[in-house]
Amino acid sequence: MTGGSGLSPRRLDRMRDVMSGHVAAGRVPGVVTLVARHGEVHADAIGTTTAGGTDPVRRDTLFRISSMTKPVTAVAALILVEECRLRLDEPVDGLLPELAGRRVLRAPDAPVGDTVPARRPITVRDVLDFRLGLGMILEEAAFAYPIYDAARELGITGFGPPAPDSPHSPDEWMRLLGTLPLVHQPGERWLYNIGSYVLGVLISRVAGQPLETFLRERIFEPLGMKDTGFTVPAGDLDRLPAAYHPAQDGSGTLEPHDVPEDSAWSREPAFPDGGAGLVSTADDYLAFARMLLNEGVHEGERILSRPAVELMTTDQLTAEQRLDAFGGSAGWGFGVSVGTHRDNLWATPGRYGWDGGLGTSWYNDPDEDLVAILMTQRSGFPTQNPVWLDFWTSVYQAVVD
Repeated sequence: MTGGSGLSPRRLDRMRDVMSGHVAAGRVPGVVTLVARHGEVHADAIGTTTAGGTDPVRRDTLFRISSMTKPVTAVAALILVEECRLRLDEPVDGLLPELAGRRVLRAPDAPVGDTVPARRPITVRDVLDFRLGLGMILEEAAFAYPIYDAARELGITGFGPPAPDSPHSPDEWMRLLGTLPLVHQPGERWLYNIGSYVLGVLISRVAGQPLETFLRERIFEPLGMKDTGFTVPAGDLDRLPAAYHPAQDGSGTLEPHDVPEDSAWSREPAFPDGGAGLVSTADDYLAFARMLLNEGVHEGERILSRPAVELMTTDQLTAEQRLDAFGGSAGWGFGVSVGTHRDNLWATPGRYGWDGGLGTSWYNDPDEDLVAILMTQRSGFPTQNPVWLDFWTSVYQAVVD
């Protein structure tokens, strides 16, 4: 029997057993899984908040969702587009003068001073779909390029792992970013991450208020996302687990890199990071995900129009850019990866969402009427993480109708 959800209870139990096995093996201290389909929600909380600890992970445990922040920031920008306060194909020069009159590296690995003029301005669309010419090249060798050395010397977050404790204010971050050349011509290549950071500054300037205030008033409060934000209040720090990364020696040992009592999320950030800065819970993010799956509506209140959701979740890349960004296995919309073909159990065309490098994952599958969310406190590249791989396999093997 599957009930109205079309999810097999026996196979959902299998998912719990698999996730429990990862906890028992020490691959992750704790995990929250959530699968929603046809109006029914199945959630499990397994393990503890610290490695070797006794405090259990709960369904309302707070997690550092890192790059799952990107879809939220994209929705905020599209709200401003719908209000005609931003226009997709207009240059950002007037609002982000730091990005006006750009120069572009002659080659990605060229010295920072070896540049040519940009062929056109950066547009709002370029920022939304990560083709503004600035960002991370997802190749290990690229992090030795002079442009990345220059970004590190300036202390500009966004060119490496999530770093919510940037010392720079949004305006100072933009000023420093504006001293760097572009890596590629606007519109030419997909480069990860920086677009969402820039987008957060752009939203704040257009709205005339801090990014978190806009997100709270226009997204979090309407969706009932009471536990989502850039900072964890002191009274809720007991709900924030320790965060870990695997030891570099390959032993599989987990080493803490952020602990609740001195967490970077325990204090207000100088730079509210629209690319990777939010904390949230599984149920808060479910509200956001369901709004998108419901074509922009939450409990009768419209957050975005249906066409805006469709635009956000439609692949914007050329075939060459898809190959460059994802090896051809997926595309990119606004803040979300978009499935283009089935090459795995879970890789279905039209499926969209994104992962967080600190241990989280979310995707919507409109054809299956499915939302699935994984929350852990173990960082790592998602597809190299056995917890991530087994979670998504387990989600789709549970669909039996």
